[in-house]
Amino acid sequence: MSSDRLERVTSEIVACRKCPRLVRYREHVAKTKRAAFRDWDYWGRPVPGFGDPDARILVVGLAPAAHGGNRTGRTFTGDRSGEWLYRALYGAGFSNQPTSVSKDDGLILRDCYIAAAVRCAPPENKPTRIEFARCQPYLEREVMLLQNLRVVVALGAVAMDAFLRTWRAIGHEVPSPVPNFRHGGTWQLAPLTLLASYHPSQRNTQTGRLTQAMFDRVFESAGKIIHNRP
Repeated sequence: MSSDRLERVTSEIVACRKCPRLVRYREHVAKTKRAAFRDWDYWGRPVPGFGDPDARILVVGLAPAAHGGNRTGRTFTGDRSGEWLYRALYGAGFSNQPTSVSKDDGLILRDCYIAAAVRCAPPENKPTRIEFARCQPYLEREVMLLQNLRVVVALGAVAMDAFLRTWRAIGHEVPSPVPNFRHGGTWQLAPLTLLASYHPSQRNTQTGRLTQAMFDRVFESAGKIIHNRP
Protein backbone atom coordinates (compact mmCIF):
# COMPACT_ATOMS: atom_id res chain seq x y z
CA MET A 1 0.00 0.00 0.00
CA SER A 2 1.16 3.53 -0.75
CA SER A 3 0.54 4.57 2.86
CA ASP A 4 3.01 1.94 4.09
CA ARG A 5 5.59 3.03 1.55
CA LEU A 6 5.08 6.68 2.47
CA GLU A 7 5.74 5.72 6.08
CA ARG A 8 9.02 4.14 5.00
CA VAL A 9 10.00 7.33 3.21
CA THR A 10 9.06 9.28 6.33
CA SER A 11 11.33 7.08 8.44
CA GLU A 12 14.23 7.60 6.05
CA ILE A 13 13.72 11.36 6.00
CA VAL A 14 13.68 11.62 9.80
CA ALA A 15 16.94 9.66 10.05
CA CYS A 16 18.72 11.59 7.27
CA ARG A 17 22.11 13.19 8.00
CA LYS A 18 23.32 13.76 4.42
CA CYS A 19 23.94 17.51 4.74
CA PRO A 20 26.48 18.38 7.48
CA ARG A 21 25.69 22.11 7.42
CA LEU A 22 21.97 21.51 7.88
CA VAL A 23 22.53 18.90 10.60
CA ARG A 24 24.69 21.35 12.56
CA TYR A 25 22.23 24.18 12.17
CA ARG A 26 19.01 22.30 12.98
CA GLU A 27 20.61 20.73 16.07
CA HIS A 28 22.10 24.04 17.21
CA VAL A 29 18.69 25.72 16.97
CA ALA A 30 17.09 22.82 18.84
CA LYS A 31 19.63 23.19 21.63
CA THR A 32 19.70 26.98 21.97
CA LYS A 33 15.96 27.52 21.26
CA ARG A 34 14.09 30.80 21.11
CA ALA A 35 13.19 32.42 24.42
CA ALA A 36 9.47 32.11 23.72
CA PHE A 37 9.88 28.34 23.31
CA ARG A 38 12.41 27.55 26.01
CA ASP A 39 10.06 24.95 27.52
CA TRP A 40 9.70 23.09 24.21
CA ASP A 41 11.52 19.89 23.45
CA TYR A 42 12.55 20.82 19.92
CA TRP A 43 12.26 18.20 17.18
CA GLY A 44 15.63 19.17 15.68
CA ARG A 45 15.52 16.59 12.87
CA PRO A 46 14.41 16.53 9.22
CA VAL A 47 10.69 17.20 8.84
CA PRO A 48 8.83 14.63 6.72
CA GLY A 49 5.81 15.14 4.50
CA PHE A 50 2.39 15.03 6.11
CA GLY A 51 -1.18 14.36 5.06
CA ASP A 52 -3.58 12.10 3.22
CA PRO A 53 -1.88 9.24 1.32
CA ASP A 54 -4.79 9.32 -1.15
CA ALA A 55 -4.43 13.06 -1.68
CA ARG A 56 -5.27 14.65 -4.98
CA ILE A 57 -3.49 17.87 -3.99
CA LEU A 58 0.18 18.24 -3.08
CA VAL A 59 1.47 21.47 -1.50
CA VAL A 60 5.22 22.01 -1.89
CA GLY A 61 7.04 24.49 0.32
CA LEU A 62 10.70 25.46 0.60
CA ALA A 63 11.97 24.14 3.95
CA PRO A 64 10.97 23.97 7.64
CA ALA A 65 11.20 27.12 9.72
CA ALA A 66 13.89 27.03 12.40
CA HIS A 67 11.38 27.62 15.19
CA GLY A 68 8.37 26.20 13.33
CA GLY A 69 8.69 22.76 11.79
CA ASN A 70 12.16 22.29 13.26
CA ARG A 71 10.57 22.82 16.68
CA THR A 72 7.30 20.94 16.25
CA GLY A 73 8.32 18.17 13.85
CA ARG A 74 5.50 18.84 11.41
CA THR A 75 5.67 20.90 8.27
CA PHE A 76 4.21 24.42 8.42
CA THR A 77 3.33 23.90 12.08
CA GLY A 78 4.01 26.46 14.78
CA ASP A 79 4.92 29.46 12.63
CA ARG A 80 3.23 32.41 10.92
CA SER A 81 3.43 30.85 7.45
CA GLY A 82 1.56 27.82 8.77
CA GLU A 83 -1.15 30.05 10.21
CA TRP A 84 -1.85 31.34 6.71
CA LEU A 85 -1.60 27.96 5.03
CA TYR A 86 -3.93 26.07 7.36
CA ARG A 87 -6.52 28.87 7.32
CA ALA A 88 -6.55 28.59 3.55
CA LEU A 89 -6.72 24.78 3.57
CA TYR A 90 -9.53 24.81 6.12
CA GLY A 91 -11.46 27.40 4.12
CA ALA A 92 -11.19 25.23 1.01
CA GLY A 93 -12.20 22.07 2.85
CA PHE A 94 -8.81 20.37 2.92
CA SER A 95 -8.33 20.25 6.71
CA ASN A 96 -10.52 19.71 9.74
CA GLN A 97 -9.31 22.85 11.55
CA PRO A 98 -7.73 26.21 10.64
CA THR A 99 -4.77 26.04 13.02
CA SER A 100 -1.65 23.90 13.42
CA VAL A 101 0.42 24.36 16.55
CA SER A 102 1.84 20.91 17.39
CA LYS A 103 1.95 17.33 16.13
CA ASP A 104 -0.75 16.28 18.61
CA ASP A 105 -3.24 19.11 18.00
CA GLY A 106 -5.74 16.91 16.15
CA LEU A 107 -5.14 18.35 12.68
CA ILE A 108 -6.21 16.08 9.83
CA LEU A 109 -5.62 16.86 6.17
CA ARG A 110 -8.27 15.76 3.69
CA ASP A 111 -7.31 15.07 0.08
CA CYS A 112 -4.10 17.02 0.67
CA TYR A 113 -0.45 16.23 1.35
CA ILE A 114 2.24 18.77 2.28
CA ALA A 115 5.94 18.38 1.60
CA ALA A 116 9.01 20.56 1.13
CA ALA A 117 11.91 20.83 -1.28
CA VAL A 118 14.38 20.61 1.64
CA ARG A 119 13.53 18.81 4.88
CA CYS A 120 15.87 20.52 7.36
CA ALA A 121 15.73 24.13 8.50
CA PRO A 122 18.50 25.96 6.61
CA PRO A 123 20.53 28.96 7.83
CA GLU A 124 18.92 32.20 6.62
CA ASN A 125 16.28 30.01 4.95
CA LYS A 126 18.69 29.46 2.04
CA PRO A 127 19.57 25.85 1.16
CA THR A 128 22.52 25.32 -1.16
CA ARG A 129 22.27 23.70 -4.56
CA ILE A 130 23.74 20.43 -3.29
CA GLU A 131 21.32 20.41 -0.33
CA PHE A 132 18.41 20.69 -2.74
CA ALA A 133 19.88 17.85 -4.79
CA ARG A 134 20.36 15.57 -1.78
CA CYS A 135 16.75 16.08 -0.68
CA GLN A 136 15.16 15.77 -4.11
CA PRO A 137 14.90 11.95 -4.10
CA TYR A 138 12.54 12.14 -1.12
CA LEU A 139 10.15 14.40 -3.00
CA GLU A 140 10.47 12.21 -6.08
CA ARG A 141 9.38 9.17 -4.10
CA GLU A 142 6.49 10.99 -2.44
CA VAL A 143 5.19 12.24 -5.78
CA MET A 144 5.37 8.75 -7.25
CA LEU A 145 3.59 7.23 -4.24
CA LEU A 146 0.80 9.82 -4.22
CA GLN A 147 -0.91 8.05 -7.06
CA ASN A 148 -4.12 10.11 -7.07
CA LEU A 149 -2.42 13.49 -7.51
CA ARG A 150 -4.15 15.93 -9.82
CA VAL A 151 -2.91 19.31 -8.53
CA VAL A 152 0.39 20.59 -7.18
CA VAL A 153 0.47 23.95 -5.40
CA ALA A 154 3.99 25.41 -5.29
CA LEU A 155 4.57 28.01 -2.60
CA GLY A 156 7.14 30.38 -4.05
CA ALA A 157 9.46 30.36 -7.04
CA VAL A 158 12.11 28.21 -5.37
CA ALA A 159 9.59 25.50 -4.46
CA MET A 160 8.17 25.62 -7.97
CA ASP A 161 11.62 25.15 -9.52
CA ALA A 162 12.30 22.26 -7.13
CA PHE A 163 9.05 20.56 -8.10
CA LEU A 164 9.74 20.97 -11.83
CA ARG A 165 13.17 19.37 -11.37
CA THR A 166 11.51 16.55 -9.47
CA TRP A 167 8.83 16.10 -12.14
CA ARG A 168 11.43 15.85 -14.88
CA ALA A 169 13.59 13.47 -12.81
CA ILE A 170 10.77 10.94 -12.48
CA GLY A 171 10.27 10.81 -16.22
CA HIS A 172 7.70 13.50 -17.03
CA GLU A 173 7.92 16.29 -19.54
CA VAL A 174 8.38 19.89 -18.45
CA PRO A 175 7.39 22.65 -20.89
CA SER A 176 10.16 24.42 -22.78
CA PRO A 177 10.86 27.14 -21.97
CA VAL A 178 10.39 26.28 -18.31
CA PRO A 179 7.40 28.17 -16.84
CA ASN A 180 8.25 31.45 -15.16
CA PHE A 181 6.84 31.77 -11.66
CA ARG A 182 3.96 34.14 -11.11
CA HIS A 183 1.38 34.21 -8.37
CA GLY A 184 -1.81 32.57 -9.61
CA GLY A 185 0.01 30.94 -12.51
CA THR A 186 -1.46 27.71 -13.88
CA TRP A 187 0.30 25.18 -16.07
CA GLN A 188 -0.73 21.78 -17.41
CA LEU A 189 1.82 19.05 -16.66
CA ALA A 190 -0.26 16.08 -17.72
CA PRO A 191 -1.75 14.43 -15.78
CA LEU A 192 -1.26 17.24 -13.25
CA THR A 193 -2.11 20.91 -13.01
CA LEU A 194 0.57 23.06 -11.41
CA LEU A 195 -0.59 26.14 -9.50
CA ALA A 196 1.79 28.78 -8.16
CA SER A 197 1.41 31.06 -5.15
CA TYR A 198 3.61 33.49 -3.35
CA HIS A 199 4.97 31.85 -0.22
CA PRO A 200 3.05 32.94 2.89
CA SER A 201 6.25 34.24 4.49
CA GLN A 202 6.09 37.25 6.77
CA ARG A 203 8.01 39.22 4.17
CA ASN A 204 5.16 38.65 1.73
CA THR A 205 2.20 38.82 4.09
CA GLN A 206 3.28 41.80 6.18
CA THR A 207 4.00 43.91 3.10
CA GLY A 208 0.68 43.03 1.48
CA ARG A 209 2.33 41.32 -1.45
CA LEU A 210 0.22 38.32 -0.50
CA THR A 211 -3.20 38.79 1.08
CA GLN A 212 -5.33 36.07 2.63
CA ALA A 213 -7.88 36.53 -0.14
CA MET A 214 -5.18 36.02 -2.81
CA PHE A 215 -3.94 32.93 -1.02
CA ASP A 216 -7.43 31.52 -0.51
CA ARG A 217 -8.19 31.82 -4.22
CA VAL A 218 -5.29 29.52 -5.09
CA PHE A 219 -6.76 26.72 -2.97
CA GLU A 220 -10.26 27.45 -4.21
CA SER A 221 -8.88 26.96 -7.73
CA ALA A 222 -7.28 23.67 -6.67
CA GLY A 223 -10.61 22.50 -5.30
CA LYS A 224 -12.43 23.38 -8.51
CA ILE A 225 -9.92 21.36 -10.53
CA ILE A 226 -10.19 18.19 -8.49
CA HIS A 227 -13.97 18.44 -8.33
CA ASN A 228 -14.29 19.35 -12.03
CA ARG A 229 -16.07 22.61 -11.28
CA PRO A 230 -15.86 25.69 -13.52
